[in-house]
Amino acid sequence: MAEDKVQEIAEIRARIDDIDCQIVKLLNERATMALEIRKLKPQVHWGLYDPKREEEIFTHLASCNDGPLFADNLREIYSTILHVMKEMRG
Repeated sequence: MAEDKVQEIAEIRARIDDIDCQIVKLLNERATMALEIRKLKPQVHWGLYDPKREEEIFTHLASCNDGPLFADNLREIYSTILHVMKEMRG
């Protein structure tokens, strides 16, 4: 019985590892898109930081969230992601 649970934990951890790799891939894809936008903004005389756009992102995340994370959880995670994106060199 305990061995079954240990095996189940190992399988779930392997799935989590796969999901983490997907998240890293998607974060890098997102970073690439953010860098593309950063290059375009000066051409249309937009500032690099847009607090309105950040609020749009948080609103969008809340609208597509089916849980179990709460909107506040996503906001906290994405605040860090957006901070890192702003600090990227590109």
